[in-house]
Amino acid sequence: MLVILASRHDASARDLAARWAEHDAALLTPRGLSAAGWRHRLNSPADSVAVLGGRAVPVSGITGVLTRLWAVAESELPHVVPADREYVSVEMSAFLTSWLSSLECPVLNRPSATCLAGPSWRAEEWTREAARLGIPVRPVERRSALGARPPTPRPVEDFSSVTVVGARCLGAADETMRRHARRLAEHAGTGLLEVFFEGEGDGAAFVGVNLWPDIGAPETADALLAHLKGGGTC
Repeated sequence: MLVILASRHDASARDLAARWAEHDAALLTPRGLSAAGWRHRLNSPADSVAVLGGRAVPVSGITGVLTRLWAVAESELPHVVPADREYVSVEMSAFLTSWLSSLECPVLNRPSATCLAGPSWRAEEWTREAARLGIPVRPVERRSALGARPPTPRPVEDFSSVTVVGARCLGAADETMRRHARRLAEHAGTGLLEVFFEGEGDGAAFVGVNLWPDIGAPETADALLAHLKGGGTC
């Protein structure tokens, strides 16, 4: 079974679950964690059980997970009394961090200490790590002044991008950009990462990343399916 962990408001995740229906895909939202039957046994993984699509599924039967949640927000828990939502959201986020980390199947992306979907690095941190790898970067500038408006960011359409899905690279055909994107994704421990560049070839400069590429693109959806069902790493 394939699992897509996402917000109840994530239309792209719902569409992807429908696209993968013949592959026994299930959409798991935070509300689903309240279903009776969940068992997470750290010392006995074989006895762990998840409740997916109304079914109790042994964790050993899960073949891949796609994560599209930073954390469990209070707004995801309308079924919980308001006074308890903050506590429950924190506990659910902690549970998912442990559960996702314990899975032996491919997980895109595995959680970090501060994010369920990979490293929650700021733009400056991603730029620093790219530079450490020898990737040309565009410096990050931040300015502040009393009463000043922040500059309008350039739209992503102004840049070229490479989407890394496991061992595959989608998007820009430039081999230099693909090589840089693969190295950065491997360094960050992310099997799924969209990397943006300015320029081309040896002059291509790193400008940013997206941990949530467009999964509605057929090429990306197919690459994700092949990776998760093929037992890829991450």
